Amino acid sequence: MRSGYIAVIGRANAGKSTLINVMVGEKVSIVSPKPQTTRDRILGVLTEDDYQIVFVDTPGIYKARNALTDMMMRTTDMSAKSVDYILFVLDGHEGVKDEDFELIKKYKALNIPMAVAYTKIDIMPKENIPLDMAKFADADMDLDVFPVSARKGKNVRQLKEFLVKQMPEGDKVFHEDIVSDKSEKFMISEIMREKILLKFDKEIPHGIAIVINNFELQENGVYDVNLDIVCERANHKAILIGKQGKAIKEVSSFARQDMEKFLGAKVFLTTYVKVKEDWRDKMNLLKEYGYEDYKE
Repeated sequence: MRSGYIAVIGRANAGKSTLINVMVGEKVSIVSPKPQTTRDRILGVLTEDDYQIVFVDTPGIYKARNALTDMMMRTTDMSAKSVDYILFVLDGHEGVKDEDFELIKKYKALNIPMAVAYTKIDIMPKENIPLDMAKFADADMDLDVFPVSARKGKNVRQLKEFLVKQMPEGDKVFHEDIVSDKSEKFMISEIMREKILLKFDKEIPHGIAIVINNFELQENGVYDVNLDIVCERANHKAILIGKQGKAIKEVSSFARQDMEKFLGAKVFLTTYVKVKEDWRDKMNLLKEYGYEDYKE
């Protein structure tokens, strides 16, 4: 039996969460085309008869501009120090950049074995792949690099088989039925946040938090979900609500559909939009909203 932890690390929007979801075979992290989609450390558990891999999905590496993003970067760095293996995810569509090599060197210095997943090859010119692979050789990066497309499933099986062989001998860490360490309540809040990330542009999605006030399965088999969407500005609240409440009704409808799919039951969803100015820079509010600070 092989069993171990793999930290999945990379710059923001490299495709880490999508790759984990595909390898695990379940949605354990929300995805969107925007940076800062993953804010917390989330475990995705892949269990087969002869192995168990615990993928540690980490916040995308991003220049810290407030207390929340600073906390997110600490989470990523701490996660990298306590695993058996590191999978560095690199956005192939964006191409290999000097900052990618700088980050790879930073995490290689931890002396933890590492490989690279070069993602999004389905949406990039194929002739760019060998050119980028040559950059690794030129930079003297002696690493296994796997060009993959999580969306199309290309080379994902080969990557998974390779990672299994890198795991140490050991027993299962989680029961075989568990695919994530996060609760249903947490995932419901993340689904709501995902739909806001997908619908709204620019700064608004980054400035929102989801607070679950009530999450209860009623006797009639319907989940009663009552939540707050917390934003930082009054004008953001107006945009989130929309003219005659159209925007909030639309995004809530999309979220409810995904919640019902995730829970396998009907959901009665009630949403409120509230303003807490600069909440991302206030540690008491970060703690109240459930953001965990991982420190040495």
